[in-house]
Amino acid sequence: MFESFFQFLLSGGPVIWILLALSVMALAVILLKGWSLWALRERAEVPMAAVLTHLQGGKKSEALMMAQGQQSPRARLLAHLIPFLEHKELALDDIRDEATRKARLLLAELNSHLKILEVIATVAPLIGLFGTVLGMIVAFQAMESAGAAVNPAVLSGGIWQALLTTAAGMAVAIPVTMIHSWFDQVVQAKAVLLQDDMDLILTREALSRQPGLALKSVR
Repeated sequence: MFESFFQFLLSGGPVIWILLALSVMALAVILLKGWSLWALRERAEVPMAAVLTHLQGGKKSEALMMAQGQQSPRARLLAHLIPFLEHKELALDDIRDEATRKARLLLAELNSHLKILEVIATVAPLIGLFGTVLGMIVAFQAMESAGAAVNPAVLSGGIWQALLTTAAGMAVAIPVTMIHSWFDQVVQAKAVLLQDDMDLILTREALSRQPGLALKSVR
């Protein structure tokens, strides 16, 4: 098995080695990103709904303690935002600007390393195609040198080896594209929740600052 794999690498030339390096890099990024998203998951024992319920009920200290015990982006946004809500002299627009800044940093953290996967998924097929073009050039040069004594078996063997790089490039790009798409969907879903939490909290805070308005549960 290992001899066949090594022979495959030798048959594809340096382009195959480049694609192998890209696949190793992609695997490392996928494992790193998967672990990162798992570590930033919401804890089931302290649901964010409970944190928001305490916050809407005016129990900001309890909500802050619950949020500070988690590493999820939503919890970190709330833990950062709640202390600002205690300062009634701060304008809501200023609080919103600070919340937006924090949310932007959290989204940048969630999106980290995804660009690498996107680049690998885009470049791998092109590198594979480039290797095929180079292989075809070599094959046709050999055919020209042979003149009338061209052996079809030799020509087909050269073309077969040249096509290996295209297949290898697609083999790298297809799974990387699918995994990148899944990661992107996870990040986008978290971004929607961050925006929703921020809008909910600031709307409730605006209502609480209006005397005479009855506060009703938004959710």
